[in-house]
Amino acid sequence: MVKSPKIFIKDSGLLHAILNIESHNDLLGHPVYGSSWEGFVIENILAVLPDWTPFFYRTSSGTEIDLILEKGSKRIAIECKVSSAPNMSNGFWKAINDLKFDNCWIIAPVKDTYPIKKNINVTPLEQFLKSIKSLSA
Repeated sequence: MVKSPKIFIKDSGLLHAILNIESHNDLLGHPVYGSSWEGFVIENILAVLPDWTPFFYRTSSGTEIDLILEKGSKRIAIECKVSSAPNMSNGFWKAINDLKFDNCWIIAPVKDTYPIKKNINVTPLEQFLKSIKSLSA
């Protein structure tokens, strides 16, 4: 595993101001769009699940999971994609197979949650945040 931290500016509004991104259209065409979305998603999830331990997983071969959350024996994987039709890399599937998660979520700007495999769902952030609160109880 790669042992380096992943750095985000927690306030996406501040990030956009620093980069002179003034509108949603400016953001859509900017190279930081994916990273901005990922940071926004992660910060919202961590605010709802403060008692879960967050991790970032990446191997030297490029296998990666954006966010792993653990609490007791529960472990879930979260991948952040800005596409409304996310295409998952081979590295994602390898990490899922290697690490054996209870559930995996792909947070994307979609309208409704839908499964892509058993225990692996694509979902909008708002629906994920509502449904994940039950795990925290």
